[in-house]
Amino acid sequence: MDRASGLWKSVWAGLQSRYLSPALITCILIGGQVTFGFLESLGQTLTAILSSVLTEFALGRLTWGVWPVLVSAYITGISVGILIRSPLFWPYVLCSVLSIASKYVLRWRGRHLWNPSNFGVSIMLFLAPEVVAGLSIQWGNTLWTMVIIWILGSAALWRLRRFHICAVYVISFLAFALIRCLFTGQAYLTSIAPITGPMYQLFIFFMITDPRTTVLTRKGQCFVAFLVAFVEMILRLNEAIYAPFYALFLVGPAANAFEIWRGKAKGTADG
Repeated sequence: MDRASGLWKSVWAGLQSRYLSPALITCILIGGQVTFGFLESLGQTLTAILSSVLTEFALGRLTWGVWPVLVSAYITGISVGILIRSPLFWPYVLCSVLSIASKYVLRWRGRHLWNPSNFGVSIMLFLAPEVVAGLSIQWGNTLWTMVIIWILGSAALWRLRRFHICAVYVISFLAFALIRCLFTGQAYLTSIAPITGPMYQLFIFFMITDPRTTVLTRKGQCFVAFLVAFVEMILRLNEAIYAPFYALFLVGPAANAFEIWRGKAKGTADG
């Protein structure tokens, strides 16, 4: 009886870990749409989700010969559907395909280096600014929406043992915002206002904390979160509009590659 109970507890814990993130991002989607109607259109978001899921399914079968778990693709599709804005449908398809394909193509020693949605969104914003823009809406005075999502997100990250990454990034962002104010003369509250918006909530809860594309050690994760915030500050001082995406695009893969290289070098030395 005890053995069966332990087995069910283990299965339940696994289900919680797997489905916490998709449940949270669905809450962000619903909360943002109900509060602000922030989607370009529901059809385009559904197109992004469907494109992500189909690409994951096809590449998983072709590359590994397995039926892939589609939770990650669902999260990527929603992220793409929320984070980019375009009156056209093809950018949503292309961004989703690029995001998922990066997991299969840009790999080193069994690990993919970029967070999928960060890769796709960054590429589209940088290479196709004529047809694609990023989400810029903030929650404004609707604080209850932000508070609920932050509580749910923090609880989910705590359960997944990723909360320290979120905390280090947020603290670093707030500190570096003060430094930016010294250079720009901007009011501090104006400098930190973006972190209250849905774009940053997706960035914090799903991009920088992605278990598949963060370094393995707790200290390393905290240091990378600090570096992302630092590079973001530099980019913001140089008036980069989508600074957080570009900062993670540069720092995250470099940190992963260094960790993989260091592990290989250590293994060679030990051998």
